[in-house]
Amino acid sequence: MHITLDNPATAPRPLGPYSQVARVQLADGSALLYLSGQIADGADITAQSHGIFATLTALLEAHGAALADIINIRTFLTDMDDLPGYAAVRRTYLTGTPPTSTTVAVPRLFRPEALIEVDVVAALPAIEDRS
Repeated sequence: MHITLDNPATAPRPLGPYSQVARVQLADGSALLYLSGQIADGADITAQSHGIFATLTALLEAHGAALADIINIRTFLTDMDDLPGYAAVRRTYLTGTPPTSTTVAVPRLFRPEALIEVDVVAALPAIEDRS
């Protein structure tokens, strides 16, 4: 097993001293990608959700992955009334079998204007297994 921490140049810079991606390369050639929680600018839940999925896409693509490779998604909302708006946006990006999921209400996030934060785990098969 080998772990690489990364802040891909193709994605927005992190807001603090942390890595946005931890790539865990497994002995069989497969890999797990752990993405840090992402927030985005925007006036409402729809805009912020679209921004988050754009950043998640960029982070995953920097490691040869796609949204379809997500196996777990965790969502933190400051207002559960925003869940339907987020869910509608999420369905436009995650169109296949849905990953495992946790959604939690929190009193506030790292940035006061953030309504939502999302982190994911993606799984990549060994290179010879990818189609």
